[in-house]
Amino acid sequence: MHPIIILGSGLAGYNVAKELRKLDKETPLTIITADSGSFYSKPMLSNALAGKKPPSAIALNSPEQMATQVNATVRAKTRVTAINAAAHTISIDHETLAYSKLVLALGADQIRLPIAGDAADSIITVNDLDDYGRFHNLLDGKKRVVIIGAGLIGSEFANDLVVGGHHAEVIDIASQPLGRLLPPQGGEMVREKLKALGVVWHFGTGTRSVDRDGAGLKVTLENGTAISADIVLSAVGLKPRTALAQAAGLKVNRGIVVNRNLQTSDADIYALGDCMEIENLVMPYVMPIMHAARALGATLGGKPTLVSFPAMPVMVKTPACPTIVSPPAPGAAGEWQVEATAAGVKSLFVDASGKLLGFALNGAATAERAKLAPLLPPVLP
Repeated sequence: MHPIIILGSGLAGYNVAKELRKLDKETPLTIITADSGSFYSKPMLSNALAGKKPPSAIALNSPEQMATQVNATVRAKTRVTAINAAAHTISIDHETLAYSKLVLALGADQIRLPIAGDAADSIITVNDLDDYGRFHNLLDGKKRVVIIGAGLIGSEFANDLVVGGHHAEVIDIASQPLGRLLPPQGGEMVREKLKALGVVWHFGTGTRSVDRDGAGLKVTLENGTAISADIVLSAVGLKPRTALAQAAGLKVNRGIVVNRNLQTSDADIYALGDCMEIENLVMPYVMPIMHAARALGATLGGKPTLVSFPAMPVMVKTPACPTIVSPPAPGAAGEWQVEATAAGVKSLFVDASGKLLGFALNGAATAERAKLAPLLPPVLP
């Protein structure tokens, strides 16, 4: 009997395995991953520095422990080079493995901007535990970090770095932090609270070049400003990993397209997590992964289950300005109604009838999450 093969050992891959084993203890299972294979929570990567946490403190279980826990073969540091959907096989260099079902939990890559300069290749990203380890080591003895991107990850890292004793400057072409998630009043509160902490913001401009400058780096902005740095971290967003699926002939749009059973265009290949697109939605957050893993684990265990997503508010890890967001659906018709005080900003996105479609809560207003969340429509009923 050919095994079920899962490609990826992040929250998506390992949680599918855990959910499958609740129903099926014996079907052969193989997990293949290009990284270390350790089990950890990826969101922890952007708030571990203040706590001086090395990579070993973030990893919850080794690949060997996970193999025992989910009764699977775990192959770490192994890169799959091709999928042959017709033959039900995958290729690892010159090795071929057959599968009964294939699960793509490939994750996403950090977007790389085209930036000039003789040190552009020194710009780093933190997208997994191995990346965090390199970043953690680079920071030893270094003070000045420039972050490209003031979205969720960039803002979280800025808060974490400053609390950890580093100097952080953040660059974004938008006019505020978290520009895709917050209306201006909420963005302004995040901006001011992190500024008071020590974060330096550069809004309304992009990054032109990164050049070597003695032992450090010089970051030149499109507006001509030059910033000295020891490390430049890029955090401008994620792009689903689709190349392997596309080369195999699977349907791909922004992500790997799946139906409500999380099936791709091939009935025996499934996808979930950051690489997945379902009903035009790409959702790189923890809660969609957990809901999808439960549904897919049941399906693979013999109980076909459609995935559904309730409203899933996201907590932004900026302790200097506690923030919780549940954005309205893309293209939703409505407007923001904002109540701002010195202690917090409550922003409600409502339609013409007054129905709540989304919210953004800052500071003291985060206390209203429990009251507001049940009023939101589901993301995917």
